[in-house]
Amino acid sequence: MFTDRDIQQMDSIGISEQTVENQLNSFASGFPYLNIADPAIVGKGILTLSKKEQGEQIKRYDNFEGTVLKFVPASGAATRMFKDLYRYKDSNGTLDLEDKKNKAIKEFFDRLNGFAFYGQLNRLMFEKGVDLRRFLPEHYLLVISTLLDEDGMGYGNLPKAVLKFHKYPDHVRTAIEEHLVEAAFYACNTEKVARLHFTVSAEHINRIGALLERVVPRYEERFGYKYKITFSEQKKSTDTIAVDMHNMPFRTADGRLLFRPGGHGALLENLNEQTEDIVFIKNIDNVAPETKVEETIYWKKVLGGMLLSCRDKVYGYLHQLEKGDRNADFLDEVCNFAQSTFCISLPQSLSDEERAMVLYCKLHRPIRVCGMVKNEGEPGGGPYIVREDDGTTSAQILEVQQINMQDEKMKACFNALTHFNPVDAVCSYHDHKGVKYDLRNFVDPKTGFISEKSADGKPIKAQELPGLWNGAMSKWNTVFVEVPLATFNPVKTVNDLLRKEHLV
Repeated sequence: MFTDRDIQQMDSIGISEQTVENQLNSFASGFPYLNIADPAIVGKGILTLSKKEQGEQIKRYDNFEGTVLKFVPASGAATRMFKDLYRYKDSNGTLDLEDKKNKAIKEFFDRLNGFAFYGQLNRLMFEKGVDLRRFLPEHYLLVISTLLDEDGMGYGNLPKAVLKFHKYPDHVRTAIEEHLVEAAFYACNTEKVARLHFTVSAEHINRIGALLERVVPRYEERFGYKYKITFSEQKKSTDTIAVDMHNMPFRTADGRLLFRPGGHGALLENLNEQTEDIVFIKNIDNVAPETKVEETIYWKKVLGGMLLSCRDKVYGYLHQLEKGDRNADFLDEVCNFAQSTFCISLPQSLSDEERAMVLYCKLHRPIRVCGMVKNEGEPGGGPYIVREDDGTTSAQILEVQQINMQDEKMKACFNALTHFNPVDAVCSYHDHKGVKYDLRNFVDPKTGFISEKSADGKPIKAQELPGLWNGAMSKWNTVFVEVPLATFNPVKTVNDLLRKEHLV
């Protein structure tokens, strides 16, 4: 199937022929649905902590002396933020803004002066002879092109990290600056070093680096901390092959195979290279202005303390199991912990010897504590309890594509879901002996996604790797904790910046 030229192309990006063949097999067979035992809800899969318990976890986290990292996926361009504006531009300004379908476009223009980027936009428009304090509908297309196009502000192709998100009385801040501020409050160690790692695209790294070089000294002086900031790019070796509608490798006009980025699951490779004791994961666009970040910081510490508490328990149990403790009361205690904390249930038929072996294997894994917010219409995956092939259960975050909506039981589980995943997690991936896990060993390869795209004007199928917080972490031990909606402030469209959560 593959020519010598194809093999050379694979070698050049670090993908083996066997990996490509496995991807082709997945296109042909598809990915199986997950077997959901129950939706995770409060009291059954999602923990709620009392004020006293929250305080105890914060104290535990504040006393932690290890290293902490804030890991921020920040690779993508902001293009999708402006999809409504592009739609207006593509219509050459002919859309009726009084039509409900175009409500978002009308709101953008009606509240233009509320955006943090308004000042810069106004200066550029003034140079073109338009004062935004008195602009008219005939200027709408010029406003959009000035904001989005490369010869203007270029927001259509810039990363979200460098977009002006929040307007303060005397300055504006980009998304990445708000992450610096957050990190100063909960991602510092006893040596007063705040560590952040951003995954970025090659075409954006210079711009992001230049911005940080300019602003970091300001925040270091203010907080009295040093920032240690590192970057990584999504590896080409995590790209996946594209196929035509008959599942045959798609070739470009010059006869070369087409490989596409493998989705956010590809970032597991980047996460796997980090070595800190605790890692917080949070998306680049999920930030609030500093005036409204207090609750976020509070709950980050709660989650961090919860992670340490669970990890200490797991370490103790693993040491005891290694010593050969097979006492039935002890095994009952470990089973109860695994069930109540990680949603791990074991088959009833196991002997004590078998229980000890299974518990050791199940607990000898990376741990993550995930905040879950009540579902009030926001998009996102959800928390479930999944039945594994070995008869045990585990806590998982699933996307709707992984659920068989033709199965009435699975559909009922989906409909009964009360919370969703805001991508608010804190992780630990060193074992009880201090050895770092290889995170690639804890991926479920059967949890990828297939979607339809286009290339060279032709329909194709693309494949995404198991998602970073979905299948890429299927074999982690997961704790779901209810957190307030106030900790979730995503910016998926430009008008989200006008929501009260983003106004200073």
